[in-house]
Amino acid sequence: MMKLTIDGKAVEARAGETVLEAALRAGIYIPNLCYHPDIPPIGACRLCVVEIDGVRGVPASCTTLARDGMVVRTDTGRLRELRKNILWLIFSGYPGAPERASQLEKVADWVGAKDLLPGFVRKAGGTPAAVEEPFIIRDLDKCILCGRCVRMCRDVRKTGAIGLINRGVKAVIGTGGGKPLKDAGCKFCLACVEVCPSGALRDRTGFEEKDREKELLPCSSTCPAGIDIPRYVRLIAEGRYQDALEVIREKVPFPLALGYACNHACEEVCRRGRLNAPMSVKALKRFVAERDSGRWRSKLAIAPDTGRKAAVVGSGPAGLTAAWYLRLAGHAVTVFEALSEPGGMMRSAIPAYRLPRNILKKEISEIERIGVRIETGARVESLDGLFDKGFDAVFVATGAPAGSKMGVPGEDDPRVLDGINFLQAVSFGHKTDIRGEVLVVGGGNVAMDVARTALRSGAGKVTVLYRRTRGEMPALREEVDEAVKEGVKFSFLTAPERIVQAGKKLNVECVRMELGEPDASGRRRPVPVKGGNTFIKADRVITAIGQVPAVPAGFALATDNKSRVVADAATTACARKGVFAGGDAVSGPASIIEAIQAGRKAASAMDRYLGGTGVIDREFVAPEAAGGCIMREEGFCGRERAAIPELPVSKRRGNFDMVECAYQEKDALREAGRCLRCELRLKISKAPEPPSSGKK
Repeated sequence: MMKLTIDGKAVEARAGETVLEAALRAGIYIPNLCYHPDIPPIGACRLCVVEIDGVRGVPASCTTLARDGMVVRTDTGRLRELRKNILWLIFSGYPGAPERASQLEKVADWVGAKDLLPGFVRKAGGTPAAVEEPFIIRDLDKCILCGRCVRMCRDVRKTGAIGLINRGVKAVIGTGGGKPLKDAGCKFCLACVEVCPSGALRDRTGFEEKDREKELLPCSSTCPAGIDIPRYVRLIAEGRYQDALEVIREKVPFPLALGYACNHACEEVCRRGRLNAPMSVKALKRFVAERDSGRWRSKLAIAPDTGRKAAVVGSGPAGLTAAWYLRLAGHAVTVFEALSEPGGMMRSAIPAYRLPRNILKKEISEIERIGVRIETGARVESLDGLFDKGFDAVFVATGAPAGSKMGVPGEDDPRVLDGINFLQAVSFGHKTDIRGEVLVVGGGNVAMDVARTALRSGAGKVTVLYRRTRGEMPALREEVDEAVKEGVKFSFLTAPERIVQAGKKLNVECVRMELGEPDASGRRRPVPVKGGNTFIKADRVITAIGQVPAVPAGFALATDNKSRVVADAATTACARKGVFAGGDAVSGPASIIEAIQAGRKAASAMDRYLGGTGVIDREFVAPEAAGGCIMREEGFCGRERAAIPELPVSKRRGNFDMVECAYQEKDALREAGRCLRCELRLKISKAPEPPSSGKK
């Protein structure tokens, strides 16, 4: 370490450290704009000039190496005047006031530059108007030629998409030939935006600082379980498949089931979708989960037995997830399942062509392997009995297994079936007596499962009745597309009003609808059209318009007006001591990943209740510094999403063979390589800013 004096204060500097770096580390602020801790310095802005004993002139502190015994002054009358003159030059070409909250604004306030240009009228500089790119607004009128964006792009990211164009007063930052960024080798990592101090480069969609990570990393922020999606996608791109799988397993015990049947909300918000198509996150998860070597088991440490016992009622994704983490915390766990096999809706409602039974069984066996006891055919009617058996805490995860009624005359006819009951019957091999023409009522994922399952179970024709248009359907787009491919018909803006017997057929009277003003869901409300009734004949009608929880009265738990258990949103705790609840029983019907997160939250809260720390996450892959270099890659922005192989439609009738096939290795590598690496922006250091607004 070297010792120097800055503004009368003794400061230590490391070898190779500049005067500016030593000063900032010692809490001495020197104004700067071109300096950034992640970029090689060039001393372009000259705001960081200092006086050094024995050195002629006023050197830039960002390029001057610290030396032992050096005496430095950063705040003299000469330096203050010089900095004001530098800012005068910057603002002489800057349109209006500095961009709000920019580093330029803060530095100007600190230096005291509010009245630098009294009466000055700026003339048009001839720079191009602001250009909107997919993610960026490029406003070259506000560029101060600090060069930070160019150095970040060229020296750190090594893409070289932007550079200094022209010379002298005509110099601007731009792309070769004025090309759009997507054609100039840009990979839209947005590091240039992150380091721009003036507002010349800024996010096309603004956001508050508190929402920064949510906006810049939408995939992980949208994942209910908080899986580090960018990290495992990067590991796949590097060929580190087992590491990628273990990153997923740090947050969930069902990586393979999710790879098959997750609703992948992360893909809906993927920033890559603004260029062409979002990342195929679900398919990549399946790719690595199917290559699991089991290495993670050797890293799975189960805490010593605590002597505490936890009961889980329901073996769906919420219940089994809670059981997994509670057992890892050292508690004895028993899961009670009313049906003959565990898995909840994953086993009983998701068709095997989406989630094969052997896949689910394999992952559940891992939960049993660590010591979780699962009792099937064990319906629980009272929580008192569980506490009487010595359980210290109970997690209620009974799901939402009851189908909602349409509330129309005639729906009690035995040929009118409930969608969830129908899927469960098919799943467990029971007779369904599906035949002829089948009408399915609903527009969600369950309705699509019902329609496609009906075609596989003997229906000659299946028509889905939905009271809105296709654009308002809550079902995943690909589920609707697959239903159409398989021959399912759709009648939109149609709602059943009553069902009457017509010999061996059912005559379904339907009212035509039109869309009115948006309702609470944000979708336009369906409004009946007078005189627009029609009749549709069918052999069977299957309703799939929603589900409700069915919690036994003997549980003595408070429920709301939708039969959902009332539980604390943060802890899942119920009013009854020792009882926790989560998953569909609390939220109403939701996705697998949302149920998994509910189980995680419950496990953490229950562990604390049972005397533990509440820390449930496991680290299988040690954190590592993400490299900032992403390299140039021609044609990167136009690279199309790797198609997911599928079973031909001609081979789907009469069987429940898996429809969606897995990526081959070359396709997975190509797909993982499409990632924009959004996480890298969050790892960029913050530029040093004044300690407070106004001159010190």
